Amino acid sequence: MAKKTADKVKIKLTKSLIGATQTQIKVVKALGLHKTNDVVEHAPSATIMGMVNKISHMVEVVE
Repeated sequence: MAKKTADKVKIKLTKSLIGATQTQIKVVKALGLHKTNDVVEHAPSATIMGMVNKISHMVEVVE
């Protein structure tokens, strides 16, 4: 039987970066998101969830 690894959180960019502050743009890029509707997977660490909290109005967490 395969061993289950740590759960992943899918993060989807739902809003455009137009009009966002430079700090918000840097956070989006650091998460690995580039265009609207991009989806990335990350382990749900405190750092990643803090980044998602900073741009919560621009992203959607898909479990």
